Amino acid sequence: MAKPRRSRITNEILNVRRSLGAFDRALRRLAAMVSPLNGRIERRRKPRSGSGRTLHLSPQRRAALKLHGRYIGYVRQLKPQQKAQVRKIREAKAVRAAIARAREIAQE
Repeated sequence: MAKPRRSRITNEILNVRRSLGAFDRALRRLAAMVSPLNGRIERRRKPRSGSGRTLHLSPQRRAALKLHGRYIGYVRQLKPQQKAQVRKIREAKAVRAAIARAREIAQE
C-alpha cells in the first residue's frame, strides 16, 4: 500500500517542528555546559578598573591641569635650548607667561 501524499504545508510544519526540536536539544546541551561555570563568564566581561575610584576634581585643580596640558603641548614642540628658556620663564614668572613665550617660539 502506498503512502498518502502530504501537502506542502504539512511538510513545512514538520520541517519547522524538527528544526525546533534540534534547537531545543542544542539549548539544553549549551545550558549543561554553562551551568558548572556559575556565572564566571559574566564576571569576565566586566571592564577592570584600576583602583575602582573616580577622581573628583575641584574647579581649581581642573583649571591647573588644563594649563599644564597646554604648557606641555607647546613645550613638546620645542628644541632643547628653547625648552630650557621656557622653563626659566616658568620658574621666574609663572605658567601663563611660559605658555605665552612657548607659543611665540613655536610660531616663529
